[in-house]
Amino acid sequence: MPSTPTSSIRLRGLQKTFTSPDPEIGEVHAVGGVDLDIHTGEIVALLGPNGAGKTTTLDMVLGFTNPTSGSVEVFGLDPQTAVLGGRIAAVLQTGGLLRDLTVDETVELIASTHPDPRPAAEVIERAGLTAVRQQRVQSCSGGEQQRLRFALALLGDPDLLVLDEPTTGMDVQARQEFWAAMRAEAEQGRTIVFATHYLQEAEDFAERTVLMANGRVVADGPTDRVRRDASSRRVTARVTDDRIEAVRAELVALDGVRSVTVERGRLLVESNDSDDIARRLLGPLGGTDLEIEAASLETAFIQLTRTGDPS
Repeated sequence: MPSTPTSSIRLRGLQKTFTSPDPEIGEVHAVGGVDLDIHTGEIVALLGPNGAGKTTTLDMVLGFTNPTSGSVEVFGLDPQTAVLGGRIAAVLQTGGLLRDLTVDETVELIASTHPDPRPAAEVIERAGLTAVRQQRVQSCSGGEQQRLRFALALLGDPDLLVLDEPTTGMDVQARQEFWAAMRAEAEQGRTIVFATHYLQEAEDFAERTVLMANGRVVADGPTDRVRRDASSRRVTARVTDDRIEAVRAELVALDGVRSVTVERGRLLVESNDSDDIARRLLGPLGGTDLEIEAASLETAFIQLTRTGDPS
């Protein structure tokens, strides 16, 4: 049965498996059973480290590749039908540009392939390219080329924009300009889904973040909450041998503690509330030589995957 009209993207049991040319590796499970609904008008970040399955998932949403199993619907349609109907457009990392054409010529060329395109001057302005419209693509900066891809995506007036790592290689100013243009589009009511491994981009732009690791969704919710969950800190301390197992057991039972391990006589605690753990260790638990460090985003992804935390 088709999804409801308020659903832009509906994924059910989505899986994608590739066969490696290396017989020792065999099958690679790029996406391992994703269930996801993205509703019309949402701004959603698909966040995760390289290899998390973000791009493969978006490739299936865009109809570039078919699932090994499971289903994909875009506005209740199969992806190819949605693309052909102009409901969905993409801004990809690379490719799709002819280097010898000007910005203007590129937009006019692609506009000629649409049955009812938006005016070229309008999409060039919305993408912030008016000042360089007579410049050849090969002379444009990486940020300008990415904004050109954005302009091309707008020609068909899509309801859904899909962005795959859209600011990779951009400097800070180019990234800010790109997201300013995207915010303007979001205010027009478009659904926007973007894949990124930059936590800051998700925090600054997305209302909702879907966190992926090892081909599956490990967290999904308002960006503020996912950011807190993915920003645990590590507290380490030395505890005497006769007490270390008892202290470990007490810490494991606390809310917000992701893991407690022992390495070379030291306790390593991953927690969302490092201050509380530090107070306990320095107080009644008798810890010494205490250190606190921010866990990397990669560490947080690994921990979420290992625990299967659904938050």
